[in-house]
Amino acid sequence: MRADAQRNRDRIVEVARGFFRAKGFDAVSMDEVAKGAGVGPGTLYRHFPTKESLYDAILESWAEKVNAAVDRALALDASARVRLLTWLTDYSAMLTEHKGAAARITAALGDPGSPFAAKCQTYLRANQRLIDGLDSALRPGVEAMQISRLVGGVAAVVDTSELPADSVAPMLAIVADGLLAP
Repeated sequence: MRADAQRNRDRIVEVARGFFRAKGFDAVSMDEVAKGAGVGPGTLYRHFPTKESLYDAILESWAEKVNAAVDRALALDASARVRLLTWLTDYSAMLTEHKGAAARITAALGDPGSPFAAKCQTYLRANQRLIDGLDSALRPGVEAMQISRLVGGVAAVVDTSELPADSVAPMLAIVADGLLAP
């Protein structure tokens, strides 16, 4: 890619990230992104043929962030509950980083045709790594999809409601206690 084309692409992604974070996916138009990035619609659509492909580009760094978070939680010299809560808290925070993302990503779980399928797979793999790392501390039969849906549900409620940020921790503690072996 030419240097000017790469600069345009990077600028589009940066501007779109700000719009999506502030307004949510559904409230942002591609025209708004093009204007904000100072590029024409043709330039925008050459790089990103759909809003979903633009959103996917914004979330590319997510995989690295997700993997680092699960690594950090598993590496803690702490009880299984603390390691689990650390991951669940980080996971919930990542889901709510962009307005509306928690509900969209959680709803897309298990849908291979979703534009967010790659992101869902990243979270599912991270949850499987957590299960493998905490194996004997978890209830038998806990699955990555269950963790994804439970935490995604909590994150979606917080993201779309007027709940204060400190209401997340008690809900995640209940989820964690339900996942841990008695």
